[in-house]
Amino acid sequence: MGMFALVAFPAMGQIEVEQAWARATAPGAKVAAGYMVVRNKSAAADRLVGIASPAAARVETHVTRRDGDIARMREVKGYDVPANGSFELKPGGAHLMFVDIRRPFHEGERIPATLTFEKAGEVRVEFHVSGLTGHGHRH
Repeated sequence: MGMFALVAFPAMGQIEVEQAWARATAPGAKVAAGYMVVRNKSAAADRLVGIASPAAARVETHVTRRDGDIARMREVKGYDVPANGSFELKPGGAHLMFVDIRRPFHEGERIPATLTFEKAGEVRVEFHVSGLTGHGHRH
């Protein structure tokens, strides 16, 4: 019986989100892409199952699959984050799609969002909007 108590009350702070950023959008754009690194400090794997943001009608989780020279995007149900590991969303790979954005994303803004994990529950995050060309550090 003791095992179930651990599952019911997840320890806070097991999931950390770093380097959350979104691309600035062109005028009239209806979608925006978001990226981040999700770190799981727990000994149990977790899964990102949902995202919501007041800035968009909905937020979808996508992956990019290489099919020869063609990159195909497809929606997935979420992302697995390994125990004591991380999952990176980056250009050309897994990414978030903010769909039907309420207004353009401008460089320098912060876009709030709430991530929902199977075990860790809700994690609030702010995406820093960077220029259309991509973002400053790394890559």
